[in-house]
Amino acid sequence: MQKNNIINDWLGQHGDPETEQFIEKNLEICEKVRIALEQKGWTKRKFAGLMNKKPSEVSRWLSGMHNLTLKSIIKMEQTLGIDLIHCCPEKEYEYIFLGSLKTQDEVNADEYKVCCESQYYEIAL
Repeated sequence: MQKNNIINDWLGQHGDPETEQFIEKNLEICEKVRIALEQKGWTKRKFAGLMNKKPSEVSRWLSGMHNLTLKSIIKMEQTLGIDLIHCCPEKEYEYIFLGSLKTQDEVNADEYKVCCESQYYEIAL
């Protein structure tokens, strides 16, 4: 693909890790949009119309050579109904309900011992 050759040549001459990561993310977003358009059967022209943008502007966005703004990414996400950038807060803990334990009156000592030695119980701790 000629576009990738142009990008690779430019990066070889001027690139740094930050720029390389920027271009990689930009191309990933463009690819997600391309796939979404293909799945919906939309042309770039129709996509541009739905966003009240000129087709030439959308073509620039999707060239992989344009600096996408967060605002333009959000507009594309809302139009396509997909997440292009997924930001999720880190979870420190996740709790999973494993069921109920019997009360002391409902369980005999042997059952209690087996329950406490259970691999599932240890994982839950």
